[in-house]
Amino acid sequence: MSTIHLHQTIAATPEEFLAGLTDFGPGRSEVFGNSADKYLEVHDRGPHEADVTEGSAGIWERLHYDWSDPRHVVMTTTDSNVWGGGSGHTYTFTPRADGTTEVDAVVVREGKNLKGRVLGVVVGTVGKRHLSKAFARTGEAIEARHRANAGM
Repeated sequence: MSTIHLHQTIAATPEEFLAGLTDFGPGRSEVFGNSADKYLEVHDRGPHEADVTEGSAGIWERLHYDWSDPRHVVMTTTDSNVWGGGSGHTYTFTPRADGTTEVDAVVVREGKNLKGRVLGVVVGTVGKRHLSKAFARTGEAIEARHRANAGM
């Protein structure tokens, strides 16, 4: 099992990051590069949770999103072609006095088959750099939405 911790400070509010995280419409891949539109399927959505399948490059997972605490979003993998066990993502948002937000993400990957176990090792080693870059691009996309909504 691989656990990756990611952190960044973004020029947007926790609510704006949450809005991006829970926007399951077309164009999601512009914010989350590992979520290609062709894999995206919303099975159910409520006011504080969703059941969504997403993925890219032949890897998909079905996630239960829970944002009942809007500062702490838990995404639990319920099915996948490679991930099982305790796989998922957790985002924690901490607002700062200067209007920025500290975003902490924890990604857990436990392979459920040979392909998943191999990918889990890759993610836990060289893959962290790729995930860090993708996480930074997500922050930039959320900031761009914030600027657009603020009319900047």
